Amino acid sequence: MTRKKQIILGAYLGGVNNQTLWGLPESGSQIEFSSFEHTAKTAERGKFDFFFLAEGLALRERGGKIFDQDIIGRPDTFTVLASLAAVTEHLGLAGTINATFNEPYELARQFASLDHLSGGRAAWNIVTSFDAFTGQNFRRGGFLPRSQRYERAAESLALVRELWDSWAEGEVLADKASGQFVRSGDVGAFEHTGPQFDVRGRFTVPRSPQGQPVILQAGVSEQGRDFAAASSDAIFSPFTHLPEAQAYYTDIRRRAVAAGRQPDDVKLLPGGAFVLGDTDQEAQDKARWVRDQQVSPQSARVLLETVWNVDLSDFDPDGPLPTFEPAVDAPPFIEGRARLESDLQAWAGRLRAVQAEKKLTAREVVVDQFTRTEFVGTPERVAGQLDDFVQGGGSDGFIIGSHLVPTGLDEFVDKVVPLLQERGSLRADYEGSTLRDNLGLPVPERRRVREPASV
Repeated sequence: MTRKKQIILGAYLGGVNNQTLWGLPESGSQIEFSSFEHTAKTAERGKFDFFFLAEGLALRERGGKIFDQDIIGRPDTFTVLASLAAVTEHLGLAGTINATFNEPYELARQFASLDHLSGGRAAWNIVTSFDAFTGQNFRRGGFLPRSQRYERAAESLALVRELWDSWAEGEVLADKASGQFVRSGDVGAFEHTGPQFDVRGRFTVPRSPQGQPVILQAGVSEQGRDFAAASSDAIFSPFTHLPEAQAYYTDIRRRAVAAGRQPDDVKLLPGGAFVLGDTDQEAQDKARWVRDQQVSPQSARVLLETVWNVDLSDFDPDGPLPTFEPAVDAPPFIEGRARLESDLQAWAGRLRAVQAEKKLTAREVVVDQFTRTEFVGTPERVAGQLDDFVQGGGSDGFIIGSHLVPTGLDEFVDKVVPLLQERGSLRADYEGSTLRDNLGLPVPERRRVREPASV
């Protein structure tokens, strides 16, 4: 019998925005280590492939003042993941780190160290930024022009991989007499000259247990798709409706082959939220309640302010959408929140079309368009939805999160995971020792590094 395609599962800790119901009494801290530990251990109990940590580099602002809709605080990614390496054994540890504001040598060293500490479980979600607001924390002038962000990211990733490959097998010898390690002459030597970086020296960390940490990316634009298909091991897909997801899946695999790779060398993973109930109706009622909690009147105003780009403090969210056009040329009213659309007028037009078609209030439009609970129903129904999506060519798995931190994932692991295992779509136990093993990814061949004449 042919083995069913195995579902890849990642777990994420809910963000610091309205999607997380941080005001509920049962909600825990998003800063204390116990929350990260609980989520990671729950994911490992459910045989998830990895734990995913997003990144917030600046506190969001609304009209020049700190958001009062967000939880404030985001600990350093590497510190959290290194701590989780000590309390887990098999779970991959994926961190979002910005290539625009970090230097390749430092990135390579940090991820290589994490890979050694965890026994081969590190992953880098590489992102870019052209946001001057965030960039103020990092560099004079704030940011790179949009046209240069992929150029820097591509060269940064290439250089990081050069550094990871700078140590070859057998180049480190143990001196038994002294008990010290002795490096051969060329170990770690590198030299790189390019448009963004000119660096040379010796890398300080040996080649990691999985050859190279896993690379995660997201790419929707033409440039982003080409970059991700050519250089990433897994891609965060934005599509959760099967026809769109199938088209994206096919397109990325085609681009991977065009870049000289095998189609299975790239895994596609959309995000997925869930709501469970003992009956489908109970789950639907609960999902409606969750969405209403996620979009309070104030949250609705803030989300609409990202579209209209003006202060909507006096706007009634239980009435119609604003009739005036967005302030396209004004400075951003909301800082630190990524815009889902670049054409604000077109975005507003689509929201008005939804309002007219479904006869909704402004707040109901926000609930309809800005929230996501893709998988709703009994555990049996949700397990079937996930399995059918993957087996139907929509993705290779999902990044699963919950509206409740840190215990929301428990329900999924206790009720849905056993059903996926019964279907033969999810492992009963870990089969490999590294994240690459468990994801079914090849170990990258070591490429020859350009070495300097002398260091």
